[in-house]
Amino acid sequence: MSTATRRAVPFEGSSLAQVTADLKEEIRELYTADEVPWVIGYSGGKDSTATLQLVWLALQELPAEQRTKTVYVISTDTLVENPVVASWVSQSLETMRQAAAEQQLPIEPNRLTPKVQDTFWVNLIGRGYPAPRPKFRWCTERMKIRPSNTFIRKVVRRHGEAILVLGIRKQESQARARAMAKHEKRRVQERLSPNGNLPNSLVYSPIEDWSNDEVWTFLMQQPNPWGHPNKDLLTMYQSATEDQECPLVVDDSTPSCGDSRFGCWTCTLVDQDKSMAAMVNSGEEMVWMAPLLTLRDKLDVSGEEEHQLRDFRKMNGSMQLFGERIVHGPYTQNAREDWLRQLLNAQSRVRADAPEYVRGIELITTEELHEIRRLWVFEKHEVEDSLPRIYKEETGEDFPGRPLDEHLALGAGEIDLLREVCDGDDLLFTTARELLEVERKFRTMTRRSGLFEALEKTVKRGFFEDKADAHAYALKKKQLNDEIADRLPLIEDEDSADAPA
Repeated sequence: MSTATRRAVPFEGSSLAQVTADLKEEIRELYTADEVPWVIGYSGGKDSTATLQLVWLALQELPAEQRTKTVYVISTDTLVENPVVASWVSQSLETMRQAAAEQQLPIEPNRLTPKVQDTFWVNLIGRGYPAPRPKFRWCTERMKIRPSNTFIRKVVRRHGEAILVLGIRKQESQARARAMAKHEKRRVQERLSPNGNLPNSLVYSPIEDWSNDEVWTFLMQQPNPWGHPNKDLLTMYQSATEDQECPLVVDDSTPSCGDSRFGCWTCTLVDQDKSMAAMVNSGEEMVWMAPLLTLRDKLDVSGEEEHQLRDFRKMNGSMQLFGERIVHGPYTQNAREDWLRQLLNAQSRVRADAPEYVRGIELITTEELHEIRRLWVFEKHEVEDSLPRIYKEETGEDFPGRPLDEHLALGAGEIDLLREVCDGDDLLFTTARELLEVERKFRTMTRRSGLFEALEKTVKRGFFEDKADAHAYALKKKQLNDEIADRLPLIEDEDSADAPA
C-alpha cells in the first residue's frame, strides 16, 4: 500500500477506537509482564504526547494492585528551548504530577537539565566555543543526550534494566526508518528493540507505524488524561507554520502540522529557525520573541565575519592550519563580552514585552553567569573581572554574586596602566596580564613547582607580533615538517640497506 493511500485511509481502515484499544491492551501486557521499570521520553511535542497518553490510558484501566512499577517521565530542558515550548512542557509536567497523584498512577514526571558546565552559554560565552556547526556539533551530546542518559543509567543501576518508551515513528524521516528497521531485526521480544547506546535497556515504540495525521487524529479525538488540552498543543503547532494551518494530509504533497520542528532557539545547525520565525510573524501575540530570533541570526555568521570574532590560536594556544589557511579557535574576549551584552539585552527586552506566563523568563541563569565569571577570571586569566560590570550596565542591577578575593583581580587603574604600557598592542597586553596572573597564583603556594612551565606556556601562546606573524610561523613550521616527512623514506631505505640479512 502506498504512503499516500495509507494516509488517505487512517489506521489502514481500522477505527481509532479499535487501534487505541489494541495498543492499550499491548501496553498493559508489556507493563505487567515483568518488574522492569519504564522510562518515557517526553518533549511536549505531538508524538511524545500521544505515546504518553496511550500509556496513561492503559494504566488507568489496570487494577490498582497491578500498577506495581514506576513509570518515569523524563523531559530534557536544554535551557535554550523555544520559550513557548519550554513553558508548555513545564506546565504540563506540573499538571501531570498532580493528576498522577489524584488518579493514583505510578507516573513520576522529571525535568532534566544539563550540568552548568555543559550548558550552551557557559560553553559559548564562557569557554568561547564557536556557534555549533555540523562538523563541530558540541551541543547535542552535552545538553540533550547526557542528562537523559545519566538518568536512565541510574534507573538501570538501581533495577538492573529499563524499558524506554519513545514516540519515534518511521515516517519521521528515511534515516529514522532505517535505524528502526535495523533494530527491529535484533528484537528480543516482538515489540522491544535493543538500545544501541545504553546497555541493559530496551526500546518500545507504540506509535512507530503512525503517520502525522494519525497522531493528530488520536490527539484531537481522545481527551488528554492529565488535563493539559491537546487543542492548545495544536494551536502551538499552528503558530509555528507559515500559514498557521494544519491541513488534513491526503498525499505526500500536503504538509502536516507534524513538520513543525521545535528546538533550541540558538540552533545554528539549520539555515534558519522556521518555527520561531513563523511564531514571530503570526501576530502581535508572539512578536515578543523577535529579540531571540535577531540574536540567533547574529550567532549564525560565517567566513571572514566569523573569523574576526575568533582567536587565531586554538584553546591551548597552538596554531592549526588547513592547507595554508588558519583554523581559528575560540571567540576572543571582546566577542564573548559582546555576546553576553546582547544576551542580557535580549533578556531585558523579552521580559518587558512577554505575556504574563513567561514574564520572568531567564535566557541565562544566575548559576551560568557565576560559572562564566569563574572561567573568565581563573581559566582565561581575564583578571579585570568584567562580568559584574557588564551585568550592571545591561540590566541596571548589581550582579548577584560575591566579590572575588581582592588579590585575584586587577583593579581598573592597574588594567588601564597595563594597557597604556602595552601601547595598544592587544596581544602583548593579554600575554602580560596572563603572566602576572600566573605569578600571583604561584606566589600563594608553599611549593612553586611548575611555575616556570606555566610561564613558558604563556610566553609561547603570545610570542607572536600579530596574527600575520603567527600565520607565517605556522606555515614555516609546516614546511619544515613536510620536508622532514619527504626525507624519511630515503633515511629508512638507507637504514634497510645497511641492515644485516
